[in-house]
Amino acid sequence: MANPWTGEVAIWLDGQRHVAKLTLGALAELEDALETETLIDLVERFEGRRFSTRDVLALIVAGLRGGGWQGSAADLRTVEIGGGPVEAARAAAELLARAFSLPGEA
Repeated sequence: MANPWTGEVAIWLDGQRHVAKLTLGALAELEDALETETLIDLVERFEGRRFSTRDVLALIVAGLRGGGWQGSAADLRTVEIGGGPVEAARAAAELLARAFSLPGEA
């Protein structure tokens, strides 16, 4: 089980469970990948439901890498994410929420 107190979110890739979390390094990688001025811009895009598949992919990659995964965005293009695109978007939003709030506040 993922630990919400540490910002963890479970993501299934090709039937295998992985733990994702947005560490400081993962957040820096995310800012760079999405070329956003601030992470608040990205949070606002998710809150306003104006996010793109590129946003979702970058968040999932950054979170997985923060959880110790060694893959890249190219690797995710060939795997099945458990729950499909909708679950990927939900997990990405949850990663953001858990990175900036305590459990129960998100």
